[in-house]
Amino acid sequence: MVATISANRALRLPYRSASLRLLTPPTTTPSPYRSSLRAASTFTTRKQKPPSKQPNTPGQPPTTPMKPTNALLFSTCPATMLGPSSSSPQQCPSTKYHYHLAASYIAKSRPFDPQTHLFQFNPYNRLSQPPKSPKRPKSSRPESGQDAFFISQLGASPSSGEVALGVADGVGGWMDSGVDPADFSHAFCDYMAANASSSDPPSTARELMQRGYEAVCHDESIKAGGSTAIVGLLTSNGKMEVANLGDSGFILLRRGGVHASSEPQTHAFNTPYQLSVVPPSMLLRAAAFGGAQLMDQPRDAEVTRHGLRHGDVVVFASDGLWDNLFEGDILRIVSSVMRERGVWRVNGERGCVVEEDIKSVTEGKTTLQGRLATEIVRQAKIASVDPKLDGPFAKEVKKYYPHEVWRGGKEDDICVVVVVVEEEGGAGSVKAKL
Repeated sequence: MVATISANRALRLPYRSASLRLLTPPTTTPSPYRSSLRAASTFTTRKQKPPSKQPNTPGQPPTTPMKPTNALLFSTCPATMLGPSSSSPQQCPSTKYHYHLAASYIAKSRPFDPQTHLFQFNPYNRLSQPPKSPKRPKSSRPESGQDAFFISQLGASPSSGEVALGVADGVGGWMDSGVDPADFSHAFCDYMAANASSSDPPSTARELMQRGYEAVCHDESIKAGGSTAIVGLLTSNGKMEVANLGDSGFILLRRGGVHASSEPQTHAFNTPYQLSVVPPSMLLRAAAFGGAQLMDQPRDAEVTRHGLRHGDVVVFASDGLWDNLFEGDILRIVSSVMRERGVWRVNGERGCVVEEDIKSVTEGKTTLQGRLATEIVRQAKIASVDPKLDGPFAKEVKKYYPHEVWRGGKEDDICVVVVVVEEEGGAGSVKAKL
């Protein structure tokens, strides 16, 4: 199996294909650069992102039930880690968590404006509404290109404080077939937002992905298309569940270190897992000429569960971020803003201390979460158009195609959702050694 990039180099962006054929069953490509759990590092730690980006390829509507995950559970109680055999993590006594969220985004062909390319989440004013007609006006979408996102309350009551969020990255290869990839990704997020805030909300992140995908498959206005997806559920007891399918991802930062991050799911270079709607005519052509279509489904998503703590920052993003900034770059940006706002403080022998009361910086017009989201997108945008500074994608190209000359960043749509975690009543004097 060979994936080529030379034919696309004139475009400056080797977008992911929607028609790759595989002769062997797909497998997840592990990455030496991004681990699912990493001990806290210093503010200056620099880690590379894995060599695993790939074209997107169509699948079919799901027909089989989802299979359970066996992920480790991490408790918010100190020094507690539960394995796959545990039915649930140990609970700390009646602590409630609040989540402060903001999203920032920019299409690859547009200049970035931190004032306008920003969404501040309010549970009483959800961003995404379910489509009212088959032809939803594109003018109502955020200026995020083929990337889409949603943030919604979980359940019918905003007062619960529980949140669902996600990012979907439309498959650019569908443009070769005259399909706008943004139609799939934006509708997918609309449907997930509507399901999350219903009176019968999903109990898992994978279930929410499944519901959104089924709705897209039954939407007659979407004839074809596909996207990667990452979906998260945040509960009031400080638990986060994430379902990730493809090369979007998340990173969990805690007191100046990278605590956890997702592994990209890929079939080959620049070929991530993806959900798709495939026209019958395309399936017939594939059957006639041999080969097999990639048919990833929500049950293929990797599911992880994490215990959150006061002062944690979680970043969900499309590959427009991960292709241009290393994890160490993101840690540096977040640490700088958190110190600037006085939330993370380096205190000599006491290490990194988290401010107990963070409500004042997470409310109002210029919020901490908004500042984090826009600064991450701003620096990713700069890196994406820098012709000299090699980012993670350039290093992947050199690894897989050592004779190709690829320098600088990878221009792409960028979409980031940031979560700042607040424990009710603060966390006392939360500290960590750097």
